[in-house]
Amino acid sequence: MEYTVQKLAQLAGISSRTLRYYDEIDLLKPARINSSGYRIYGQLEVNLLQQILFYRAMDVQLDKIKKILSNPHFDSQQTLVAHHQQLLERKVQLEQLILTVEKTIAAEKGEGSMTDQEKFKGFKQELINKNEAQYGQEIRIKYGDEAIKQANAQLQGMSQASFNQATQLEAAIIETLAKAMATNEPAGALAQKVAAMHKDWLSFYWPSYTTEAHAGVAEMYLADERFTAYYDQRVAEGAAVFLREAILVFVANN
Repeated sequence: MEYTVQKLAQLAGISSRTLRYYDEIDLLKPARINSSGYRIYGQLEVNLLQQILFYRAMDVQLDKIKKILSNPHFDSQQTLVAHHQQLLERKVQLEQLILTVEKTIAAEKGEGSMTDQEKFKGFKQELINKNEAQYGQEIRIKYGDEAIKQANAQLQGMSQASFNQATQLEAAIIETLAKAMATNEPAGALAQKVAAMHKDWLSFYWPSYTTEAHAGVAEMYLADERFTAYYDQRVAEGAAVFLREAILVFVANN
């Protein structure tokens, strides 16, 4: 069956403007343009739109979706299985948040009590799901499903005090990295302090630390533009490169 922009938009529950924009950015092109100048979409485009909307529902950015769908090794069935798993994980997160709210209401009414860990369990799961949506595919390829599963379990079991320490340490890394960059010495004392702090930060989230994995993370900061942007935008342009060089010196000496 074939659809015009208007009919496909109605079918998918999105705006015609969205479909036209997807065409403009070469994310979803129509199968053809008819003699009247209308965009016409076939079954292939319908299936691709479904994939796009699956990714958008999980907050994946359009530029990343475009890279995924244009990959010659893209496997529709495998991707649907991954979508299903991610939706199940989101379901667990929502159920946990609902349970947290219900327990909080009961506790405030004097009808029950909550441990400090219970108060933040749902929020930790939300962080895990966001990380999965943004970086899950890449880090699972690099480190394997079991390693990521263990890391997620460690985060979920982390005490609120440890979680706060990790968050504070991350902020301190950014602040110290800015100062270290001014020295322009990745092997200098201040840069090596940043690398050591970065090791401690990773150790909050990793079941075990290795210099090889630490070096791998450093390389990822340049291989993936999202990681590069995270440091370059929060510190200064070139921050990711400087941090990578500092970490590589650190792991070589340890």
